[in-house]
Amino acid sequence: MATKPLNGVRVLDLTNVLAGPYCCYQLTMMGADVIKVERPGSGDLARVLGADPERNSAGMGISFLAQNAGKRSVTLDMKSARGKDLLKELVKTADVLVENFRPGVMARLGLDYEVLKNVNPHLIYCAISGFGQTGPRQNDPAYDQIVQGVSGVMSITGAPDTAPYRVGYPLADTNGGMAAAMSICAALNARPRGAFLDVSMTDSVISSMGWVVSNYLIGGVRPAAHGNENTTSAPSGTFATKDQPINIAANRDEQWEALARHIGKTDLLTHPDYKTREDRKRNRHALRAEIETVLVTRPSEKWVAELNKLGVPTGPVMTVPQVLDDPQLVDRGMIASLSQGGDTIQVTASPVVMDGERPSPKDAPPELGAHNAEIWAELGLSAAEIDALTAEGIL
Repeated sequence: MATKPLNGVRVLDLTNVLAGPYCCYQLTMMGADVIKVERPGSGDLARVLGADPERNSAGMGISFLAQNAGKRSVTLDMKSARGKDLLKELVKTADVLVENFRPGVMARLGLDYEVLKNVNPHLIYCAISGFGQTGPRQNDPAYDQIVQGVSGVMSITGAPDTAPYRVGYPLADTNGGMAAAMSICAALNARPRGAFLDVSMTDSVISSMGWVVSNYLIGGVRPAAHGNENTTSAPSGTFATKDQPINIAANRDEQWEALARHIGKTDLLTHPDYKTREDRKRNRHALRAEIETVLVTRPSEKWVAELNKLGVPTGPVMTVPQVLDDPQLVDRGMIASLSQGGDTIQVTASPVVMDGERPSPKDAPPELGAHNAEIWAELGLSAAEIDALTAEGIL
């Protein structure tokens, strides 16, 4: 099927928490058979993370539910000799292995790429880490907020008097996870297959900061925090209305002129402080104040409709609950509903629509080790062997 282009691809997901699981979740929705290999007894740390204590205590925390639907779960102690052998047997059946341990951990286990490529020469081995497999920071612990700071994101987030500020969601983890998913899909297309992919969350974030980085490297402009202002143009940013803020991006001269005329501020068009783009950029705060004297007299919905009709890009600044109830999101089917343990949970589907259909997970996130009998039996283990290995703590 066009919406499942990775049908027939098997991925071993050895990852924890977010960057790796998010990567493998994207692959799952594209049709890959993702086998989540977890530690016996505890599994992915995300199983006990999230806003619902009851789900956390049951090992099905919301943080886990968010990006593990559609996967199959097995448990395996990779520190044991038998566990290492079983992972190698799984590797023989796989196209991709994804891990997000600190650099060197898999080598100490005797399960790094140099070992596993001898087991499966066509294996695509993707290692996701905070800083990459090389460099002076390679062994430093890296959580999302650490990477946001090291990558420079926090220094340009917020207003001049509030920065540095953390972006309000795990930007570094999700950027790293998406970069990993993209590189895996590219490697799957290569012939012959087989590659080691070194994905750094920090590198991924810096890559996504292309405009900011290039303004400094090429233009010599030192990046700074500008709040909700778009530094490339004015008036372009966030403006107050009668009820809630809106974003206006009057980046072209004709858009600026249409905005000024519509709000009855034609005098601003000839004002020497606002005559050219560079004038407006230099005096952006005074210009915003002038515009807001009119915008605050009416609700945001009116301004959004009227200005967009005039070709002035405008949109509401919405809360997350508002976004999730928004007709645009609902119409495009961005949220998938799944049955999980007698309950219905909702998770985000794929960000891509393929041939008019949005890929989404078929099955709910798995209980820890839910597919042990199924998958280990595929490798030739008998029910008695699976029971014995479970009793030993290897499965």
